[in-house]
Amino acid sequence: MPKARIVVVEDEPAIRRGVADALRLSGYEVTEAGDGAIGFREGAAAGVDLVLLDLLLPKRDGLDVLSELRRICPTRPVIILTARGSEDDRVRGLKMGADDYVVKPFSAKELIARVEAVLRRTLRPTPDVRLVQIGAGVGTIDLHRREVRWAGGDRIDLSETEAALLKYLVANKERAVSREELLSRVWGIGTAGLETRAVDMHVARLRAKLKDPATADDQGEAIVTVRAHGYMAGPALSVPEGEL
Repeated sequence: MPKARIVVVEDEPAIRRGVADALRLSGYEVTEAGDGAIGFREGAAAGVDLVLLDLLLPKRDGLDVLSELRRICPTRPVIILTARGSEDDRVRGLKMGADDYVVKPFSAKELIARVEAVLRRTLRPTPDVRLVQIGAGVGTIDLHRREVRWAGGDRIDLSETEAALLKYLVANKERAVSREELLSRVWGIGTAGLETRAVDMHVARLRAKLKDPATADDQGEAIVTVRAHGYMAGPALSVPEGEL
């Protein structure tokens, strides 16, 4: 399995090269950025697994980059690299969503340990849910076969994207999932400058398919819209014991 892809955003060339070299020697794929503008662009790109982010950057401040990354890539892990002595700056970064911080100067051994710890927490695969129940046994969704089976005998096919979207929502059914996170985790694309309406259209089609054809009624809320946050699996959907 290939190692994770990491973006190093650091304006000091010697530090940036040292960090990048240490990561490459550990088998990681590394992209380097020397200022905040390039760092944001590279950090928001598709396929990035972790961003190492300095706070004092030219062109765009590190905390500003962090704030924007959190808005469009809410699940992308970020480790702050900082020489700032103020505890307030580190606390602010953590409150804004940074996953960890390393204070300069740091050893390569410490940095790699921090990187590995964050990646272990954040690169957990989505559980391989197969069966989902609709309502009180009126329907069953087979996500492997990508079909909805109703008690009355009707069957409705799901597209590959619809099944993947539903699987991700069900696997994270205790929380609201943003449209940006769905674009990143289900569609596998970065979200900078992209229209999130694609998510809304797929959700609308899924909701229509989760209505019993025999009655034309839904079985309660299968997918709930959470205002200003995104979507979550609703109370009409349940996962049989042992599936999660």
